[in-house]
Amino acid sequence: QLQLVESGGGLVQPGGSLRLACAASGSTFNGYSMGWFRRAPGKEREGISCISAPYRGSGTIYVDSVKGRFIISRDNAKHTVYLQMNSLKFEDTATYYCAAHWMPCETLLRGGAYWGQGTQVTVSS
Repeated sequence: QLQLVESGGGLVQPGGSLRLACAASGSTFNGYSMGWFRRAPGKEREGISCISAPYRGSGTIYVDSVKGRFIISRDNAKHTVYLQMNSLKFEDTATYYCAAHWMPCETLLRGGAYWGQGTQVTVSS
């Protein structure tokens, strides 16, 4: 079992930045791929980024809509994964969820095995 708790959401103006954090506890963090999903109002949940477990090389994946603007990283000593979000747009407004999976990122992005409770990000002027 892995427990995930997100933090760092909030209200930001277009073009601004936010950093989300997801703290993990309860199991061996280093064995998991970690990712971020979001659900915008009226839309399906979308997997947007993933970082693989260290033993898989900590490779990263981004969907096109966030590529070049968002950066995922992990601090294995702190059992935390981050999502640095830059150049935020109105369409980035969503509830953001942290997810974990023991399988590679390609599997996680189809759906996490463990989920956080979500943190709201609102981009508004």
